[in-house]
Amino acid sequence: MTKILIPIETASGERRVSATPAAVKKLKGLGCEVFVESSAGELSGFNDTLYKECGGEIVSESNINIWENADVVFCVQTPSDSNLSKLKKGAILLGLLSPYANKKLQNTLISKKISALSMELLPRISRAQSSDVLSSQANIAGYKAVLLAASELDRYFPMLMTAAGTVQPAKVVVLGGGVAGLQAVATAKRLGAIVFVSDIRPAVKEQVESLGARFIELPEIDEKPGESGGYAKAVTPEFLSKQKATLTKYLSEADVAVCTAQVLGKKAPVLIDSHMIEKMRSGAVVIDLAVSQGGNCEGTRSNETVISNGVKLIGAGELPSSVPYDASTLYAKNLTSLITPFIKDGVINLDIEDELISGCLLSDEGVILQNKVFEK
Repeated sequence: MTKILIPIETASGERRVSATPAAVKKLKGLGCEVFVESSAGELSGFNDTLYKECGGEIVSESNINIWENADVVFCVQTPSDSNLSKLKKGAILLGLLSPYANKKLQNTLISKKISALSMELLPRISRAQSSDVLSSQANIAGYKAVLLAASELDRYFPMLMTAAGTVQPAKVVVLGGGVAGLQAVATAKRLGAIVFVSDIRPAVKEQVESLGARFIELPEIDEKPGESGGYAKAVTPEFLSKQKATLTKYLSEADVAVCTAQVLGKKAPVLIDSHMIEKMRSGAVVIDLAVSQGGNCEGTRSNETVISNGVKLIGAGELPSSVPYDASTLYAKNLTSLITPFIKDGVINLDIEDELISGCLLSDEGVILQNKVFEK
C-alpha cells in the first residue's frame, strides 16, 4: 500500500498546503495510506481534525520515520534539504520544484535516487488541463494583483457620479495576456476600470477584447513573436525597444500597470524601465507578478514596495499564497488529478511512457531525464 506524505511547507511566506482534506479522502478511497504532518493545513484553513475525519493520519513534524517510509511526498515547494535527505531510494516527489538551473536540486535527486515530478514542466495540452498547476495558481495571482492595486491606488477604480462631481474610472494597463493577465483584465473590468492589454502574441487580441479590454497594437516587425507551451517566446532586442516606445504612451496615462509577462525557464523581459516610470503619474501603482524571474519592471523587489518618482512598485511574486484556502484547494486537485490514474489497489505505478508523466518527470530513481532543464 502506497504511503503518501503531506508535509508542512517550510519556504518563507508559504501558506498553501499540497493536499486538502477532500484530496486526502480521495487518495484514501483509492487504497493509499495518507500521513499529514500536524498543522500542515492550518494556514490554509484546514485543521488536523478535518484531515482525521477524512482518513488522514496526523504525524509529528519531528517523526523522521514518516519521511524515511514515505513512497510519495506531495509538496507545494521543494522540501528542505534536511527532509529530502531522509527520503528512501525511489521515493516520488511531486510539486512545484523550481528546477530551472537548479543544480542543487539535481545533485540531491541523484544522490538520494529520488524520482521527481516537477509540475512546472507539465505539457500544456488539453488532457493536462485538470492538472495544470501553473494556470490554477496564475488565475489567483491575476485576481489578487488587481485587488492589491485597488487597495494601494490613490483613487477609485469605477466611474462614480456624485453630487460633488463625476469621478472618472481608473486606467489599467496589463502587460501579458496569459492566464494571470486575462484574470487581471476580468477583475479590473468588474471593478469598473478602463483596461488596456499589451501582448506580443497577436492571437491574444480576440481573448482580450472578449473581456471588454482594449488591445494595444504593437509595431510591425519582420519576425512575429509566438508562444511555446502556453508561454510567450523570447523576443529580439529590436522588438522589445519598439514595444517599450509604444507602451510609454499608454503608461503615461495609466493609474495601474499589472505585469504578468514571463518566458518559461528564462529571465522575465524588462518591459517597464526607469525612463518609462518617470513618465507615469505620481501615485500610480505597478504590480509585478514576474518579480521572482527578475521582474517586468525595473526596480521591483520581491515582496517589497519601492517608491520610484512617486510611483509604487510592488513586487508580488507570491500572491497565490495570500489566498491559501482556494489556492490549496485548486492545487490539491491538480496533483491528485495527475497521480490518480496511476493508482490501482492502493499502489502507485507511474507510466513513464505516458506523455504527461514523461513531460514532467525530472528524474527516475536518481537518473536525470531532463538535463536541459537544469542547464538553463
